[in-house]
Amino acid sequence: GFNDIVDEALENVAGQVLERGIQVQVEPNMPTVTGDRRRLAEMLQNLLDNAIKYAGDQLQPKIEIGSAVSRGVRAFYVRDNGIGIPRDYQAKVFKIFEVLDPVRGGSGVGLALVKKIIQAHSGQVWIESEGKDQGTTFWFTLPR
Repeated sequence: GFNDIVDEALENVAGQVLERGIQVQVEPNMPTVTGDRRRLAEMLQNLLDNAIKYAGDQLQPKIEIGSAVSRGVRAFYVRDNGIGIPRDYQAKVFKIFEVLDPVRGGSGVGLALVKKIIQAHSGQVWIESEGKDQGTTFWFTLPR
């Protein structure tokens, strides 16, 4: 099920999660999905890497992984309480090699890959963020 994919991705970032003291909450018994498990774990790991990287300087960084209805469809999400994404950037986030934050670096390749993997599974991906320091939620759909 999707929880197995989540477990695999979390194992790969466990060191960073521990080091930054990030609290991770995973919804139990999420819907099962069909797809390339290795690629889906890689996609999720990229979303987690991104959430960890942009956690900001807060004292209680948190990442939530779950599923809910958004935009009228059952979707999965990775939500963080980090630095957030200004509205004017949200559309650009997935463009390959676009550096969002010159100070923190990063080439944006991770998120371009996320979009590519989700689209290869006939899914969609979108972002919700209220802006600076409001955290970010990455939503995505996958075939059930």
